[in-house]
Amino acid sequence: MSQSFDAIVVGAGHAGSEAALALARLGHRVLVLTLNLDNVALLPCNPSIGGSGKATLVREIDALGGEMGRNCDATLMQMRMLNTRRGPAVQSLRVQLDRKLYQRRMKYVLETTPGVFLREGLVTDLIVENGAAKGVVLRGGVRIFAPVVILATGTYLRSVVHIGELQYESGPQGQHTAVELAQVLTKWLPVVRFKTGTPPRVNLRSLDYSKLELLPGDPNLSGFSFETEGLNLEQIPCWVTYTTPETHRIIRDNLHRTSMYSGAITGRGPRYCPSIESKIVEFPDRQSHQVFIEPEGWQTNEGYLSGCSTSLPMAVQEEMLRTIPGLENVEIMRAAYAIEYDCLDPLALHPSLETKDISGLFCAGQINGTSGYEEAAAQGIMAGINAARFLQGKTPVIIPRSQGYIGVLVDDLVTKGVTEPYRMMTSRAEYRLSLRMDNADARFTPLGYSLGLISPERYASFQAKQEAVAAEVERLANTIVPGTSQVNEKLVELGTAPLRHGVTLADLLRRPELKYEDLSHFADLPDLPQAVREQVEIQVKYQGYLSRQEAAIERFERMESKLLPDDLDYSAVKGLSKEAVDRLSSVRPVSIGQASRVSGVTPADISVLMIYLEQDRRRAEV
Repeated sequence: MSQSFDAIVVGAGHAGSEAALALARLGHRVLVLTLNLDNVALLPCNPSIGGSGKATLVREIDALGGEMGRNCDATLMQMRMLNTRRGPAVQSLRVQLDRKLYQRRMKYVLETTPGVFLREGLVTDLIVENGAAKGVVLRGGVRIFAPVVILATGTYLRSVVHIGELQYESGPQGQHTAVELAQVLTKWLPVVRFKTGTPPRVNLRSLDYSKLELLPGDPNLSGFSFETEGLNLEQIPCWVTYTTPETHRIIRDNLHRTSMYSGAITGRGPRYCPSIESKIVEFPDRQSHQVFIEPEGWQTNEGYLSGCSTSLPMAVQEEMLRTIPGLENVEIMRAAYAIEYDCLDPLALHPSLETKDISGLFCAGQINGTSGYEEAAAQGIMAGINAARFLQGKTPVIIPRSQGYIGVLVDDLVTKGVTEPYRMMTSRAEYRLSLRMDNADARFTPLGYSLGLISPERYASFQAKQEAVAAEVERLANTIVPGTSQVNEKLVELGTAPLRHGVTLADLLRRPELKYEDLSHFADLPDLPQAVREQVEIQVKYQGYLSRQEAAIERFERMESKLLPDDLDYSAVKGLSKEAVDRLSSVRPVSIGQASRVSGVTPADISVLMIYLEQDRRRAEV
């Protein structure tokens, strides 16, 4: 028995789903293999998507034509805008999702997308011939052929669950683990061992809400997808409480029973999403830590305790939680656990996410050493796009760091590698003022349209929005407000200084005390959609900062345009340090810009490379 497809996607999590949809929407027949059809797009940890840095990834995926943003908007229970007291570069949406609804809708999208074939099956081996991927082997020996294979296996490779002294082979939430495939991959690719974890799930009826702080959603938010015109639902609340000194004492007394501190786990855990025991050890002077209580669905009483990830024994978990205000009579429904798993060293990947040693084999998601649903989905859509380009004989699409967080994510992985699970944060993006969540459509919709992932109707709507923004920015720059007594009285009332002479509406809007709507006191404003008004205000207020960042981006892109030969023998480049030769030979950067970001490569090494390229260019001209 054998079958053939254009591509095979191994795994139907967030990476696998986006990869399969991108391939199918670009005209290819795609087989999606998953360990369990009931766990398509599973949210094995927190029932939420978004947050600092991650929300921008979701918007970029949506602007490219991906599904995550639409799926969030269709299944959310609460939405909040974070960091509202700070600038637009770090503001971010975060949504609480109905876990099961999110899964069911994504599964339905896969099932009904032409060209996608969703099937349950355990992959035990890859078919590789002459350095090229040719298909996969399923448990039982069934061989399925395709010139492209995308591995999006999440945390299921040789995964082991740890709860106190208890350890057993399992994937997240009691699912199968993929042992044979993990063992096979070591023949071709460098494998590392990582760890992550999850907190207890509790029965919400067992909580004392009089001791909890209410955390409501924000009204009138438009959603993640640029196609969502508005959300009108009665949002479900979340709650906040805090650990106590007694909580910390119990944890310290039982540290030797946790997998991280007993030596049972050897894999590195995520620095920016630590377990509660790690927080107690690393911040011994802290008297309390926040615990967020997040409902898991509209029709369940199960709640997620964000901030309480642990691998303590079950009995100790219960004892610890009952020292937290509001949780004195808590009923644990699912125990917290740590999970250790295999993943690949992403230095083995090209920027297209194709492996360097096996043609046609792509990797996306947590198999590449990342953490988080958003990072996985971003890699998934890029792997899907580039797999389609591979099948079509076209050059891959590489997003530069200056264009998007997706570019930052992929470049960090394939240039620097990982020593712990990678998490996207705003601080990783040098040009974050230009790479905001709100302007992801301006940065990615033209690309999505050119690839064929954005419909003509959606692109026309996008163009109309951009034209409206540009027209209003120009109008504000050309409309003069006189410095009359009436105008000055209103300015003082709005908390800003009076005018000495006439200024433009744009000049007024640059004042930190004023918002776009305040300009209606001084001139008639057109009836514009909220998204247009938001863009106008940001572009006007931050014009000077954005102009300076554009100049920096131009310098960056000049470095990225200086390409390095694929077959360059770095050991033959005189003047390079030995460490630079070793690192550059391993990473094989595509440009001087990428080479400058490789760990161990100094500015002096970059100068040597630039001199070498110039000499090489001159030799070629002779």
